[in-house]
Amino acid sequence: MAKLVKIRFHQFGGNDMLRVDRLEQSGPDAGQILVSVRAASVNPVDFKIRSGKYPSVREDRLPYTPGRDVCGIVTTCGAQATRFRVGDEVFGMVPVFGGGYAQQVVLDERGAAHKPARLDHVHAAAIPLAGQTAHQGLFRHGQLKAGETVLIHGGSGGVGHFAIQFAKAKGARVLTTVSTEHVEFARSLGADVVIDYKTQRFEEVAKNVDMVFDLIDGETRERSWALLNKGGRLISTLTAPSQDRAKSLGVTAMRYTVEPDGEELAEIGKLADSSKLTPHIQATFPLEQAGQALATVERSHTAGKVVLTCG
Repeated sequence: MAKLVKIRFHQFGGNDMLRVDRLEQSGPDAGQILVSVRAASVNPVDFKIRSGKYPSVREDRLPYTPGRDVCGIVTTCGAQATRFRVGDEVFGMVPVFGGGYAQQVVLDERGAAHKPARLDHVHAAAIPLAGQTAHQGLFRHGQLKAGETVLIHGGSGGVGHFAIQFAKAKGARVLTTVSTEHVEFARSLGADVVIDYKTQRFEEVAKNVDMVFDLIDGETRERSWALLNKGGRLISTLTAPSQDRAKSLGVTAMRYTVEPDGEELAEIGKLADSSKLTPHIQATFPLEQAGQALATVERSHTAGKVVLTCG
């Protein structure tokens, strides 16, 4: 069996810990598919795991291959995997135990979907983790409806730039905070009000919002509570919001973790095919330059996504 490239680290630390390893790839289990990777997305969770700061991945998981979302071509289907056929182009979310930075990866078929026809592999690979994080935050947990107003903190990042597009497609009014260099980018995504947090205090612009989608935490969250209408929702991917504070204001608040959902991903794919969703790619790097790609995401506020190309 031919050996395939996997980017791995054998101990926690910086990007100098990443190694280009060549290994044999095991086949899929019954409900899984083996995918030949064409592109893999880079996410902030990847460098958190690499640095040893992600609680779900400890030393007993080393050596570890980063990467939570991919796009590629099905090469083998498990005995009970019936949703896809060999040769299908698919995109999906890799479980938290990783594997996306590789020439091949095993996916649970329930966490994958057919690649949107309008998108190439690079743009489709940018969607699964960040796209489903945005979608689940806004709709599964935030219950955002047409006609409501949502304030999205961090609207130019991977999750945020999807959230703006999803909310607009739903018919919501969208306010977002971004840095000065990303104001025009956020406007191009369709945001109704773009607030430059470096020159404006967002609470002087945003009033009476139905939902705050918090991708920043800290002082930004604390300044957001008072903007919510009674019955409003504060939804975060970061630390758990204060339930006492929420109760005192008559709102709900929660933290959540994204879950792989192939059916939801297929719905997101339909939005892409109807031109209501376009992933923005700031940069691409070859698989072997994963360290440089991670450094790009780690040191700067990216506009959209950074993606690794393979094959």
